Amino acid sequence: MSIVFGGIRQVGYVVSDIEQAMRHWSSVLGVGPWFYKKDAGTTEFRYYGRPSQPPTLSIALANSGDLQLELIQQRDDAPSLYRDSLARAGECAQHVAYWTLDRYDEFAETLLARGYVEGHGGRMGIRGRFGYFLHPELPSGMIELSELTGGKGDYFEEIQRACDAWDGASPIRARG
Repeated sequence: MSIVFGGIRQVGYVVSDIEQAMRHWSSVLGVGPWFYKKDAGTTEFRYYGRPSQPPTLSIALANSGDLQLELIQQRDDAPSLYRDSLARAGECAQHVAYWTLDRYDEFAETLLARGYVEGHGGRMGIRGRFGYFLHPELPSGMIELSELTGGKGDYFEEIQRACDAWDGASPIRARG
C-alpha cells in the first residue's frame, strides 16, 4: 500500500494478440470473465506532453480478487507507451495503476514533483482521464493514474462483481 496513492488496483499487460491472451488467462489460469472492447475509443491523447493521434486500442479487463488485470493490444503505429513497451521488452507487465475519484490532479502533481514525466495520457470516451508516468531512475516502474469519473468507477465495480461470481462460463464478454 502506498502511503501517497493508496493500494495498487490494476496491473496492465501489453500483448500482441489480445484474443489469445484472454483465452490463456481464462482457460489456463482460471481468471475471468474478460470484459473486452475491440476499440476502446480513445478520444483525447498526449504523448510526452504533446497532443498526438490517439492509438487504436483493444482492451480487456478482469479481476483476480481485488486486483484488476488489463490486457492492451495496440492495433496501429500511433506513438504510445504501449507501442514503446512492446518494441523494448515484448509482451510484458507494463504498468501498475492507482485509481482516484477526486484526486487525479493532486496525484499527477505529486508524481511530477518527484521527477516523473507523463509519457502519455488522455481519455477514452467520456470516462475519466488516465496518465502513464515514468521516472528515469526506475524505467521499469511505470505508474498509471486512472480517474474513476464518467462511469468508469461503476464499470470497474461491475467487472469485479462479475469476476467474483464467475463460474467459468462465457469467459469473454464483448462490449461495444
